[in-house]
Amino acid sequence: MLEPNQVWLAMGIVAAVVGGYALTSLFLLRFPTLLHRKKQLKFTCKHISHRGGCAEGLENTMGAFQHAVDQGTDMLELDVQLSLDGVVVVSHDNAIKRTTSVDVKISDTNFADLPLLRTNQEVTFLNALPVCFPDAEDRSFCRLRDVFEAFPSVVINLDIKNDDDELIAKVGELVREYNREHLTVCGSALATAIKKFHDQNPEVPLFFSAKRVVQLVLLFYSGLLPFFPLRESCFEVPMPSFLLGDQWADTVPTKYKVLIRIVDCLLMSKVLIRHLDRRGIHTYLWVLNTDADFERAFSLGAKGVMTDYPTRLRHFLDEREALNKK
Repeated sequence: MLEPNQVWLAMGIVAAVVGGYALTSLFLLRFPTLLHRKKQLKFTCKHISHRGGCAEGLENTMGAFQHAVDQGTDMLELDVQLSLDGVVVVSHDNAIKRTTSVDVKISDTNFADLPLLRTNQEVTFLNALPVCFPDAEDRSFCRLRDVFEAFPSVVINLDIKNDDDELIAKVGELVREYNREHLTVCGSALATAIKKFHDQNPEVPLFFSAKRVVQLVLLFYSGLLPFFPLRESCFEVPMPSFLLGDQWADTVPTKYKVLIRIVDCLLMSKVLIRHLDRRGIHTYLWVLNTDADFERAFSLGAKGVMTDYPTRLRHFLDEREALNKK
């Protein structure tokens, strides 16, 4: 059994170690470049059009992308799949019944045989809000190559939807072919897909996978984050509080609203976002569609906002800039 003086000594040592760790962590949280080289992205994107702005045009089509660019979007967010004949197709879903009413998969269909998109759609992040574009001239799926050719100077955010070796390799080949390494952000919800892409294309900026977001949050709240290197350049996460908006009022059960508030509190930390910014990592929050959500995102320190309404976000940013000039 330890003597009282030995107990006090042990407690003092533990307190000194814990205190030293805490102070060092807080110091590096504020000055991370003492330990890590700051990332230098070639772009800053405030205005990001989710699937091209799918509340204002048919999602992931050239028409939607052109409309978003006409609104002055800084970044086009899109998703990619691989067709049966090896074409990198811009589409969120592989099974495309939701967008075409035809029960087929892109992976089982040649690109030329893909059906047309239907003119009435549902906006996922507006609680499946129905929208209709009866005058839509462009109802065809497009290739990633088409997007790169049409918008050579626009930043493209690529979400690889499947851990498919051929898809991953072809996306990298296209990025290099069009010299877009500095104008493309790539990633996936799947950590394995991101690793494969990064191994083949180490110069292309990445966004965090779902697994890496969880790891990041755990590191942050344990105080370990300032000590860990991060290969990703963009922190792209949902702002959970959007699920508490009027559009979702009758859908989200009360018990889940409590959980949403907890997750929102953990994820939407100004201190975390500020630390990432000091390391050169941009925070982009999705998918936000109201002025109130836009305002909150930027007040949290987000670099940019991803929206289904590029026109609405453009108006918000223009008004905000005008107010700041007064």
